[in-house]
Amino acid sequence: MTMTTGLRKFALTAHITASVGWLGAIIAYLSLAVVTQTSQDTQMVRAAYLSLEPITGYVLVPLAFASLLTGLVMSLGTPWGLFRHYWVVFKLLLTVFATYTLLGFTQSMSRMIGVASDPTTSVADLRAMGAGMDHAVGALVVLLLITILSVYKPKGMTRYGWRKQQQKREVSQS
Repeated sequence: MTMTTGLRKFALTAHITASVGWLGAIIAYLSLAVVTQTSQDTQMVRAAYLSLEPITGYVLVPLAFASLLTGLVMSLGTPWGLFRHYWVVFKLLLTVFATYTLLGFTQSMSRMIGVASDPTTSVADLRAMGAGMDHAVGALVVLLLITILSVYKPKGMTRYGWRKQQQKREVSQS
């Protein structure tokens, strides 16, 4: 099923907004994670940790799901299809992987917030937790790779895509 032009533009706008928002939220998260590793002020480090929780729960997770959902809508409602081109399949797999990893990380985040909430925790102990810096950098790399795939759309159709294209040609010739 192909969407109308107006619906496609609306869905594309929603997808780009969710995806760029997710990327921006990762950058915000990463900036706070840097503060947890570089600041000498214990209260600043503690506040940065406590700020990571709402960014994760109220921004990162919803935007990850919104990006995944709107991407599915775009692929199913446009000629690109979901399984016709390798770049779309790779984007889907990377998005699912990033979302799954984010959901798993939220459990670690809860433990970090518990430790950061304790006023007796030293700045050295807070720094030792790492604030998920490796997850944030990894997420940034994955989201930038997804963006590159979206812009450059490398050639290459899946077997399913070739078969569908061949069927379409046969129908149009008869």
